[in-house]
Amino acid sequence: MRNDFERESLNSGCEVLCPSTPSPSQGSMVSLDDAVIARLEKGGKRYEILVDPDLVDVWKQDPDSVELDDLLATDEVWHDAKAGDRPTEEKLVGVFGTIELEECVAKILTDGSVQLTTEQRKKMVTDKRTAIVAEIAMLAIDPKTKLPHPPHRIDNALEEARFSVDPFIPVDKQVKDAVNEIRPLIPLSFTTVKLAFKISGANYGSVLSLVREDVLREEWLANGDWAFTVEVPAGMKIDYIAKVGKRAADVVVKELD
Repeated sequence: MRNDFERESLNSGCEVLCPSTPSPSQGSMVSLDDAVIARLEKGGKRYEILVDPDLVDVWKQDPDSVELDDLLATDEVWHDAKAGDRPTEEKLVGVFGTIELEECVAKILTDGSVQLTTEQRKKMVTDKRTAIVAEIAMLAIDPKTKLPHPPHRIDNALEEARFSVDPFIPVDKQVKDAVNEIRPLIPLSFTTVKLAFKISGANYGSVLSLVREDVLREEWLANGDWAFTVEVPAGMKIDYIAKVGKRAADVVVKELD
């Protein structure tokens, strides 16, 4: 990579499992005490995996960035994880079309739900709300004073607008909705920057899925590279470059005047 790109990190929360749950495999897997149940219900049956709650959001944003051994507490799909009840291979193929663990995990996390206690959900919502406030405080300014709004002012506006925080939706996606809700309550202005990227054509599909909504213009170069320009909030510049860089290690980026 020609630039230093920063990795993202997100946080979430969990349901604690009882000691009767089967033991995890050796390695870097999350402990059973910290794991939660992710569950898909299909054909009257439950299909469960034990996951690291801190990695659920990360996986949903970029599955390739999370190792399966880090995500799972056990390398199994269960009918009932607490009872140790496993589905047959025939059942797995019938529901998931495969017995491959990675594909089953993807289906459960995409179409299923993560089970949380009331206390765990409350903590996750609080943490996510704090992150949303911090993001808005970093990106937005008061157009009258040209200064950032204090976090407590943003938090009070969210409270007044009765903005509902989802613990499993990434912060950057909720910020857009939050800003729309509080703009009638406090003045907000965002400064933007234009960034010109050039990546190998081999990474086109992966990068396009990330930047599609932000692309102002694009061009295929004679050597097969894909060039495109986006406009993003100035405070998001480093994170945005990092996201593209994770999918295209040979990226070249330039800030336009």
